[in-house]
Amino acid sequence: MSIKAVLFDLDGTLVNSLEDLTDAINFMLADFGKKALSTAEIVRLVGKGARNLVRRALESDAPADIERGLSLFVAFNTAHIADKSSLYPGVRELLGALAANGLRLAAISNKQESLSRLILESFGLASCFDVICGGDTFPEMKPSPMPLLKVVDGFGLAPAQAIMIGDSINDIQAGKRAGITTIGCTWGYGGLGELAKADHLANSCNEVAEILKQLER
Repeated sequence: MSIKAVLFDLDGTLVNSLEDLTDAINFMLADFGKKALSTAEIVRLVGKGARNLVRRALESDAPADIERGLSLFVAFNTAHIADKSSLYPGVRELLGALAANGLRLAAISNKQESLSRLILESFGLASCFDVICGGDTFPEMKPSPMPLLKVVDGFGLAPAQAIMIGDSINDIQAGKRAGITTIGCTWGYGGLGELAKADHLANSCNEVAEILKQLER
């Protein structure tokens, strides 16, 4: 069964947004009178949506704190969505080539859908995707397979006709649970340990393209 759709994670896979996420978290922490966190500290907190990121950065489970922190974080991140962010090398070319080959493309992130759309729009990439969804699009987020299955079903395809590409254990687990072949991106936030169960590993966008070609043979 040939590949008809490619599903991409966003942060750590297409876009290196760590510095902007760090600035947004530290803006929020300053309002709470808490010390700033480094990018190295932030990278260990990301991956399961903004609410979880805020909760972990605040080290608080108090609903009022989390709601206030989330509001501050989202407002700052919206206003500074791509001040310091950048595309990983080869991303623009890869997306263009896949779209030109008639593949359906989806961005499936755990960050809020509005922020996912905004950052892709800021790089002029939103139009490359048939679907853009975030951690608040469906009742569940990665590592649940739900977002992947919903998107693939919306394309009228079977899981075997899709590929999930991401940098974290959330992406790989979601793909496995959905019955979708996975490609782990070694350049992202997750590290090799999180990608241990990926079906394939890629060290660059060129390698992603080569893997996809091999799967078509």
